[in-house]
Amino acid sequence: MGSGFVISGRRIVTNAHVVADHTFVLVRKHGSPTKYKAEVQAVGHECDLALLTVESEEFWEGMNSLDLGDIPFLQEAVAVVGYPQGGDNISVTKGIVSRVEPTQYAHGATQLMAIQIDAAINPGNSGGPAIMGDKVAGVAFQNLSGAENIGYIIPVPIINRFISGVEESGKYSGFCSLGISCQATENIQIRECFGMRPEMTGVLVSRINPLSDAYKVLRKDDILLEFDGVPIANDGTVPFRNRERITFDHLVSMKKPEETSVIKVLRDGKEHELTVTLRPLQPLVPVHQFDKLPSYYIFAGFVFIPLTQPYLHEFGEDWYNTSPRRLCERALRELPKKADQQLVILSQVLMDDINVGYERLAELQVRKVNGVEVENLKHLCSIVEGCTEENLRFDLDDERVIVLKFQNAKLATSRILKRHRIPSAMSSDLSDEQASNGETEASCTN
Repeated sequence: MGSGFVISGRRIVTNAHVVADHTFVLVRKHGSPTKYKAEVQAVGHECDLALLTVESEEFWEGMNSLDLGDIPFLQEAVAVVGYPQGGDNISVTKGIVSRVEPTQYAHGATQLMAIQIDAAINPGNSGGPAIMGDKVAGVAFQNLSGAENIGYIIPVPIINRFISGVEESGKYSGFCSLGISCQATENIQIRECFGMRPEMTGVLVSRINPLSDAYKVLRKDDILLEFDGVPIANDGTVPFRNRERITFDHLVSMKKPEETSVIKVLRDGKEHELTVTLRPLQPLVPVHQFDKLPSYYIFAGFVFIPLTQPYLHEFGEDWYNTSPRRLCERALRELPKKADQQLVILSQVLMDDINVGYERLAELQVRKVNGVEVENLKHLCSIVEGCTEENLRFDLDDERVIVLKFQNAKLATSRILKRHRIPSAMSSDLSDEQASNGETEASCTN
């Protein structure tokens, strides 16, 4: 259950978490008992926004759209409109803007600009508009756990960026990232060490994502001085409105995919102006798996899956401390080295005579199969399925090894699947890939 509002073009804006993993969506107008079928046009899980459309002409009769406004200033009042739990009628809650800054979006685990207000955002409020005057100032989406009457709304620049991306490409295009990690240079000694003059300000580049365009032009230990002509302070912030400051990541996130930016850096005591192309970057370990079926591959009772944060969340609310430490560290800190790379793990062992003695090797990463480094789950599947040797060897973390007689293991897979009532040894994405590869090979043979 959630709320939403109509914008121009006969579209409904709501939160992504309201329609996440949806199968069927119904919407109801205020003051009407009739529910209408809605289609999800686009979902942006990182920014927690979604666009819906309704085909029924009856739904749109007498419907007025809302216009998007600007970011409210501190101490300005907004009215949050929606249908929170506790009743069926519309609810209006007033709140005062207390803070505007990048915030962790709980649904997509992304840092984007958000507006903090002193009004409660309860379940059901999600997706409703925050009104200032006669325009929308934001979309209600989350509250602060453990605090009273502190809610957050998604500001208009984020909404506009989401909608414009959908209009241009027909789907959600994502938010750009520079692909770097930076360290503040507030200590005078670090500034002197890297040759910064007293009037210079900037941040130290500590890590660069190999898949980003910045990897080609930036170097570790560069001092990032400016982004598109805007000076970056020693704490990583840039000017924002009237005597406010915001992290420079916000400037990056507002750029469209494949747009270029000019960055000024200090390298070995000399200033350089460099051009970098910005695009959305995916982490090595996915943060969420909404609207997707899980990928898996089962062979001889060994269940192989790509490591994801939702998998780690299965270890409970305190997953950071209770999940396997090595996997958790890799999920949060390791960067991808190539496109389509995945960390493939042995998640569990379905017991059978074929795998007796290997049952304690679960929750370890698979490094190699028959001496070949594993790139992703599809790669592992293709190596196993194409095995022509007598033995099949898996090299895991901690120098652990699994060795199987391939033909015996292949026969065992069928009985294990039957015993556990599992219809397929692999998920649909892998079986489709195997089928397409088979068709390609057949056509080449012909």
